[in-house]
Amino acid sequence: MFEDLLVWYNGKLVPWKTVTIPVLSHGFSRASAVFEIFGIHVGPDGPAAFRMDQHFKRLMRSVELLEMELPYTEDELAEAVAETVRVNNLGRGVIKLMAFWGEEAVIKLVLEGKLDVAIFPVPDTPDLHLDSSEPISACLSKWRKIHPETVPVEAKACSNYLNGYLARKDAKNRGFDTAVMAGTDGFLAEGSTESIFLVKDDVLKVPPLGRVLNSISRRSVLEMAPVLGIPSSEETMLPSALLDADEIFSAHTGIKVSPIDRYEDRTLNAPGPITAKLMAAMQNILTFKDERFLHWFQPL
Repeated sequence: MFEDLLVWYNGKLVPWKTVTIPVLSHGFSRASAVFEIFGIHVGPDGPAAFRMDQHFKRLMRSVELLEMELPYTEDELAEAVAETVRVNNLGRGVIKLMAFWGEEAVIKLVLEGKLDVAIFPVPDTPDLHLDSSEPISACLSKWRKIHPETVPVEAKACSNYLNGYLARKDAKNRGFDTAVMAGTDGFLAEGSTESIFLVKDDVLKVPPLGRVLNSISRRSVLEMAPVLGIPSSEETMLPSALLDADEIFSAHTGIKVSPIDRYEDRTLNAPGPITAKLMAAMQNILTFKDERFLHWFQPL
């Protein structure tokens, strides 16, 4: 599907199918990899990346938390993304950046070298469901969110997503689109790959940082809310709060505001009024119609 695309790999543009690593690479066999994924949108002046600067800051934070070392600066990565988008003529789509140890490590657990970096251009396809407004269903997973004292959940590390995979598989097995996880403390955390928001008595509520990923989409929704006159609160909540919520939605890179119309055996009117307001506002932002948020985009 993507075989004609070029990938930026360690400073060179190479065919997609040639970007390979050994099965016994540290990145594969030890899961020593971090990543970022962000949207590319077509604006009036050409392609632009959604909050790429914030994604790069989080990438650097992930590398720091895992005591790794990148061989490139944020500015160098930004130019690499721009080059990748230009050469592939990427319109609406996403960039997925992977940083990993490609070196083989049969026994060795700790490596000292700098990470390899690959930047993949992923054009929009029906399978990605980018910007979909269709409501989804969710359930409470039997799996708990990994504890921040076991691994740094703030890092966007590939290894952390085994937790999300199990939660999503649990949801699919039960006939739901996605899952919501509680932390090991019993409090509401996040979805398998999504931040979870709820609305109660016209107040937007979201679990606090500390036990969840510092999501750029989550941050964007919280920064939008006061501009739209929507009060919000980051607070500790039990999963039972979802059974009493007036509205529930999720947020992630592909769909910034995704309404939830079924949670467990509850049916909700989705999108509710506040969710709909946020969806409309985000659509205006992503189509470059709201000048207040144009700084969220980096021209490429």
